[in-house]
Amino acid sequence: MYDREARFAMEDTMNAARIEYTEKGVMHMAARRCDVIKISMSGAVLGLLTQYNLPQQFYLDLPDARITKVGCLLMKAFANNTAEVRFLRLLTKKELDRIFVFSTHPAHRDRVLDVRSW
Repeated sequence: MYDREARFAMEDTMNAARIEYTEKGVMHMAARRCDVIKISMSGAVLGLLTQYNLPQQFYLDLPDARITKVGCLLMKAFANNTAEVRFLRLLTKKELDRIFVFSTHPAHRDRVLDVRSW
């Protein structure tokens, strides 16, 4: 399924995020902090603060942008504590704009949020 999907261009960003996944079956929910380094409508590159084994499937929360429970699938984990993930649904243009407004990356310094669209 993912090999036939259209690839969207990744754009640099810097947002705080949280990874949520289940440990030990379905009884215990764990959360880890991370940073979103690059993002597109269909995936992202995450920067992890410490080295740990990511599960194959997890949820990504972006609390500043108020985007919760984006289902993710781990595509590739790199040695420099980064990981490439694919989203289980495409992010909308409004969600991407909201992410870029709350980004601390210098490229998004002049972005403003249109409150009429929310």
